[in-house]
Amino acid sequence: MNKLHVSILAAILTLLGFGIFSYKAFYLGFPLRPSDQTDAWVVEAHATFTGRNKPVKLEVLIPKNSHQFLIMDESFISRGFGLTTQDKQENRQAVWSIRRALGRQNLYYRALVRRNTLSSAPPKYKTPGLSASGYEGALLEAAKALVEEMRSKSADMESFVSRLIASIDATPGDPNVKLLLGRKFSSFKKVETAARVLAVALIPARVVHGIRLDRSTRYVEITYRLEVFDEGTWKSFDWQSRDLGASDDFLPWWRGTDPLVQIKGGDHADVKISVERYQEGAMAGVLEGSDPANPGLTSISLFHLPLEVQSIYRVLLLVPLGGFIVALIRSVIGLRTFGTFMPVLIALAFRETQLGWGIVLFSTLVALGLMFRFYFEHLKLMLVPRLAAILTVVVLLMALVSLLTHKLGLMLGLSVALFPMVIVTMTIERMSTVWDELGAQHALRQGCSSLLCAAVVYLIITVKAVEHLVFTFPELLLVLLAACLMLGRYTGYRLLEYLRFRALLKVGE
Repeated sequence: MNKLHVSILAAILTLLGFGIFSYKAFYLGFPLRPSDQTDAWVVEAHATFTGRNKPVKLEVLIPKNSHQFLIMDESFISRGFGLTTQDKQENRQAVWSIRRALGRQNLYYRALVRRNTLSSAPPKYKTPGLSASGYEGALLEAAKALVEEMRSKSADMESFVSRLIASIDATPGDPNVKLLLGRKFSSFKKVETAARVLAVALIPARVVHGIRLDRSTRYVEITYRLEVFDEGTWKSFDWQSRDLGASDDFLPWWRGTDPLVQIKGGDHADVKISVERYQEGAMAGVLEGSDPANPGLTSISLFHLPLEVQSIYRVLLLVPLGGFIVALIRSVIGLRTFGTFMPVLIALAFRETQLGWGIVLFSTLVALGLMFRFYFEHLKLMLVPRLAAILTVVVLLMALVSLLTHKLGLMLGLSVALFPMVIVTMTIERMSTVWDELGAQHALRQGCSSLLCAAVVYLIITVKAVEHLVFTFPELLLVLLAACLMLGRYTGYRLLEYLRFRALLKVGE
């Protein structure tokens, strides 16, 4: 009876999942394959602040059209707030206002960014007014000395600016540069210092704040470039490569030294920016061409969520698939792993560290953690305090490995912080238990099986087509659920058991 019940339930889930999938794919036109790389992106700025039950005015700088990019299809999501957009010198800002605001508030700005294919050359400008450097006394003398040194070692404007950037970015730096930067400085401070030194040299310059469009990410960091006015145009210098010319994937967000967000009447104002490649072609046609009066299933598509939420679900929806793969490997093939979810979470961490480097980091953490676990065993600690001690050791080891790899120039080692520390801790505890009860051979075998399983999950969930299908058609998880139910009723031999008992099979024949 139970087997029949499970079979009927699995059949219903399968029909429901494939039915919704077929309707969306063949009637609504949802694409079955991920879109190719396009020259369009969706950028989203998520502004938050805490209201004090007073009038609030929130100013957020937003991008504007340029000769490289066009800002299209802007939308502002702010319930109960008044909204105006205005130009502020060479920048553009959105101003939200409300009479009373209490508690945490969330405001959104979203825009479609397309590459400007009509403009071939940067426009010509009138010579801008020269901004004051703001240096006085010893700082001014240091800036003048730096200008004279750079002029003596350069032939034109491009070489002058390149030499200046190299001097400011050098470690250890010039004494004049150290004085201008101060003890605590950031990337922005370096670019700002370059602009102020150029003002001393009577050369108009400004800091450009922007974001990279090279990949989709939940929260993108602000990066900086230096623009210098020369021969009627603003010439852009990349701070890292010191090359002249605008970057193909750098979207200027604002210019100058103003902060991204300013608030009056509230506290803790913050803005986080997300980037997502725009779903062109069939996906765009489905989302934009649906009937507003009867949107149907298109209204509950995950593509309507904020970009930062979309980024979360692109990962979360892969977890059930990883769990099914682990269950299939354990129930049908017969590999033993340390738990069901440990290989899945480790596979998700491999997405950032890459497979080979991730295996090395994970093995290192577990090996070092086992050494401390065996030491704690001699101290006769209780279970819960021992687990807390191992967790502390794991965190310290993660920090130590990150520092060592950073000193060695292996920046991938910083991704060790992405490993789920609790899972690593439980793996160490489980592995040491198996080591004590069944011996080192069984413990190492299960550890290797767990890593092999995590590698298989990683290779599957990193396929672009798989990620696209799961995110675009989440109803396929109903089919996956049905497969899990049927797999749960499987009581036959595992593949490794056929190899294990092959001698008995020959005797039976």
